[in-house]
Amino acid sequence: QVQLVESGGGLVQPGGSLRLSCAASERLFSFSLMGWYRQPPGKQRELVAVITSLGATDYAASVKGRFTISRDNAKSAVYLQMISLKPEDTAVYYCNFNRGGMNYWGKGTLVTVSS
Repeated sequence: QVQLVESGGGLVQPGGSLRLSCAASERLFSFSLMGWYRQPPGKQRELVAVITSLGATDYAASVKGRFTISRDNAKSAVYLQMISLKPEDTAVYYCNFNRGGMNYWGKGTLVTVSS
């Protein structure tokens, strides 16, 4: 069973930055798609950013230009660098890996953007 563990969440002021990490229990090369989702309070989970096995990336319109997804194959980790954070970015952030149609989820890390 694939284990994904997120870290790096916390409380940050508007305009601030955070870097989320997702550590995987298996090598990244076996996964076709890796991404970050978020679930704001009282709302549904939504896609934030994805990165393919070939390194192509895509972002939700609301975060484009502010968030950057990246990966480190040697560390079996995927990252989400977030800058210019806004209160509406407040959510639990989850990493998601896909392999052969199977989706694997972490337990999430809470990001709170507030003054």
